[in-house]
Amino acid sequence: MASRARPTTRPRTGDRTRGVSDVMLQNAGQASEFAKSLTHPLRLVILCRLLEDEANVGELEYVSGFPQAVVSKQLANLRAAGLVDFRRDGREIYYSLTDERTRRILLVLYDEFCEDC
Repeated sequence: MASRARPTTRPRTGDRTRGVSDVMLQNAGQASEFAKSLTHPLRLVILCRLLEDEANVGELEYVSGFPQAVVSKQLANLRAAGLVDFRRDGREIYYSLTDERTRRILLVLYDEFCEDC
């Protein structure tokens, strides 16, 4: 009786008939990076505030209770992750969510954890 080869957990490149495809692995990596951006409580507060409308650093500082330098650092992290964008109006900078996907996921988190707040 011939022995069977033990299946691998990761398929060869281009082998989409078994296991996880390269595209699925790439998408999982993107989802993981997205989720990492949401793991900091202050970043979540900022994002939840931006669900309502755009806001400047002063507003986000007031809502969060953190100083401007801390809020700005987290906004820079969110910008680097592609979750927020900004526009300049004179000396003021206003931040907003970048896309509908971020908004949908934040709404689910809000429904699960913040609806009674």
